[in-house]
Amino acid sequence: MRVALLAAVLFLSVPFLSVSAAAPAPGAVDPDVVRLITSLGLVESPSPVRERQGWKRPQRIVVRRFRPDTEAWLQSVAPGVTLDVVDTSAQALAALPGADALLGFCEPPLVAAGNRLAWIQVYYAGVDRCVTTPAIAQRGILFTNMQRVAGPAMAEHVMALLFALSRQLPALLAAQREGHWDPAAAEQGPMRVLEGKTLLVYGLGGIGIEVANRAHALGMRVTAIRATSHEGPDTVSYVGLPDELMKLASQADVVVNCAPLTAATRGVFDAKLFAAMKPSAFFINVGRGASVVTPDLVAALDSGKIAGAGLDVTDPEPLPADHPLWHARNVIITPHVSSASDEETDARALIVRENLRRYVAGERMLSVVDAGRGY
Repeated sequence: MRVALLAAVLFLSVPFLSVSAAAPAPGAVDPDVVRLITSLGLVESPSPVRERQGWKRPQRIVVRRFRPDTEAWLQSVAPGVTLDVVDTSAQALAALPGADALLGFCEPPLVAAGNRLAWIQVYYAGVDRCVTTPAIAQRGILFTNMQRVAGPAMAEHVMALLFALSRQLPALLAAQREGHWDPAAAEQGPMRVLEGKTLLVYGLGGIGIEVANRAHALGMRVTAIRATSHEGPDTVSYVGLPDELMKLASQADVVVNCAPLTAATRGVFDAKLFAAMKPSAFFINVGRGASVVTPDLVAALDSGKIAGAGLDVTDPEPLPADHPLWHARNVIITPHVSSASDEETDARALIVRENLRRYVAGERMLSVVDAGRGY
């Protein structure tokens, strides 16, 4: 039964896209987009964009190039709209005055230069560095991102880090690099089985749900924290609110941070929380580095208060070559690459084109960011 569930989870996590140069007929929805929306659970805005105050059919849009035929591929769903395709921030800055929308960039100087901007679409999910730009809220700019698109890849990255830590791969690989056949290298900690262990997901959004599904399929008990409610998928046995983090972390064998960076999540993983965790527990972070008080994490690792960590994000980032985290006990560090995959580019391209089609037509938009919440 568990094998069948794992197979189903993996099947549902793959969009099976084949992005061609052809576009759907004007006004029609691309069948690949329909499959993508369903497989990823993408959320539509509650009302059509034409009902937003100040909306009008755009005349000119600045677009960051993401494929060689970007202009032709997008133009088919935006007839009559001038698309200024650029490659750099400097080119975008020069093109922005008078533009109605900006696709692919979100930097304060660009937002300021776009005096007529009504819509910004970014090509990534984490928006903490740009959604707080005052002009976005002050001018009521519609802001859309790539929510859920990277969820499957990031969840698999989490599982890769967890498997590596559980099977003592850092120590074994170090022995391999030195050319040593050394079974004793694994004795730095127990070789663990994940079935029956408890995994806590902090941030039960698109990424967190994908992590929960995979952990559950492995026979783990999954708990979670989300900011808004106790509701969650069947793969999660209990969903708590943020004030329950300390209690649930103390019960977990693995704690995974999947949360966006907000005022509430900044520095939440500190000395007090690491002290509450089991000495045998692992901490994995694919959310944001600034959710962690880094010196507290280093101290917890070096003192054995937690058993190890898998980090795809750090604070600071990039991590300086002389930073003590590189040499902390039982740590795997990857350079913010958990979202990379062989299917990511196609999915992002389809969503950009579909949101462009919807905006021009005044329809319901996909993946609208709540500027107040920051995600």
